[in-house]
Amino acid sequence: MNVWKTIIAAAAPVALIVGIAGGAQAQSESRLKQILNKGELRVGTTGDWDPMSIRDPASNSYKGFDIDVTRALAKDMGVKVVYVPTDWKTLVQGVVAGKYDMTGSASVSPSRAKVAGYSDSYIEVATVPLTLKKNLARFKDWSDLNKAGVTVAATLGTVQEKQVKLFFPAAKKQIIEAPARDFQEVLAGRADAHITSNVEAGKLIAKYPQMAIVPVKQARLRTPIAMLLPQDDQVWINYVNQWIELKKARGFFTGLAKKWQIAVN
Repeated sequence: MNVWKTIIAAAAPVALIVGIAGGAQAQSESRLKQILNKGELRVGTTGDWDPMSIRDPASNSYKGFDIDVTRALAKDMGVKVVYVPTDWKTLVQGVVAGKYDMTGSASVSPSRAKVAGYSDSYIEVATVPLTLKKNLARFKDWSDLNKAGVTVAATLGTVQEKQVKLFFPAAKKQIIEAPARDFQEVLAGRADAHITSNVEAGKLIAKYPQMAIVPVKQARLRTPIAMLLPQDDQVWINYVNQWIELKKARGFFTGLAKKWQIAVN
């Protein structure tokens, strides 16, 4: 009896060490392995960035460049894709908190990179201002918008929210919270202009013929676009990056650019 007590006492620390190691291994398991085991890729998307991600409220379905990209990724992984609704102010928080495995396209920024990882970039955008056509006599370049008495709108949580403060210190800044969008303020006459990516600008003026791009001499702040990923999972980041490079080499992104009428790197 005493022999068994001695054996059990001796084995207990070993079992404890094995248990701790096993728990640590489970906790450190890559997101890639979790996705493959679950058979599901969760993608956070806002559904309000045409042509990247557009949500149809009637059917609660999504379409766009991002949707085609993430569906292709899920197909190549052999899993199904699930779109998790989010908005710009909580986009980064969602990937950090594990609400989704990745996001759709997002502008690369140092502030976001402090807490979240990024995939390699696959397109690049630049910022342009939009206004109503009837205002084009007032606004010819960036400096015309940076004046007292001018109101420039931006959507909360977007890169443009920071840019309006940088570009237009003298103007009034009107920051709009999702699900409302900054361009709606211009359409309603509550703002004189808003800024957005050149990718979205073309879609907006096609959809709303009363809007126009301010004929600035040059677009500002060319910015790479990539997908947000958990910062602490290099295995998952590496997998997505290798997939992006393979798709680039095979012309996948070039084909999608033609389909959605946007430029790629």
